[in-house]
Amino acid sequence: MRIVSLNVNGIRSADRKGFFDWIPEHNPDILCLQETRVQDHQMTDVMRTPPGMHAIYHHAEKPGYSGVAIYSKVKPDKVTLGLGWEEFDREGRFLQADFGRLSVVSLYLPSGSAKEERQAFKYVCMDRFAEWLEEKRASKRNVVVCGDWNIAHTNKDIKNWRGNQKQSGFLPEERAWMTKVFGELGWSDAYRNLYPDAEGEGYTWWSNRGQAYANNTGWRIDYQVCTPGMAKKATSSSVYKDLRLSDHAPLTVDYDL
Repeated sequence: MRIVSLNVNGIRSADRKGFFDWIPEHNPDILCLQETRVQDHQMTDVMRTPPGMHAIYHHAEKPGYSGVAIYSKVKPDKVTLGLGWEEFDREGRFLQADFGRLSVVSLYLPSGSAKEERQAFKYVCMDRFAEWLEEKRASKRNVVVCGDWNIAHTNKDIKNWRGNQKQSGFLPEERAWMTKVFGELGWSDAYRNLYPDAEGEGYTWWSNRGQAYANNTGWRIDYQVCTPGMAKKATSSSVYKDLRLSDHAPLTVDYDL
């Protein structure tokens, strides 16, 4: 099974860059999208029915903002929109699709880089989501949480780690929280499990400023975070860079199911 995660930075923008032609070429079984930034009345036919796939969306209330989606070859048995927490859910940041014993989530955690209030909100979201992670870890289901977590975990996950230690996305508190997710809470980072020593090839986001992409001055902030049993089924992972669909790149993990 091939699962792909991509922050599209606006699905209409990604469409113009060839996104919907890329999907059948890359052939995902499940494709999780973040930052769709679209409302229902703005969606085209191909957005509603991607080639060979079913599509579900969770839009943000605010036009042109946030939003997540899951495309899948098989229709989900069950769909869950949001965490049941209004302040988080109205921003369209969580969508879960269940396929038998497998649950796949498209997650878009907030960025705190805009202002202090958003960083404070990010910390609240992290605390609330940790509760969800703890609950799901105990459920005995196979779970994959795909998405833009807006946190680079270790020095291996960011090119300029020395210069970004006071920046949102690489703050000590954020990195400690990720360590908790992969330690105390018992979840696994599919990419890092497969490639524990990899650095630059795992980056998934590059600033649009300067020559960040050309120089590979990137951040690894997109993850597929799995329950341990599911992580053991991961056979390979890669970041797709042949076609630039967004300021993020698609993260692919192949699982032997």
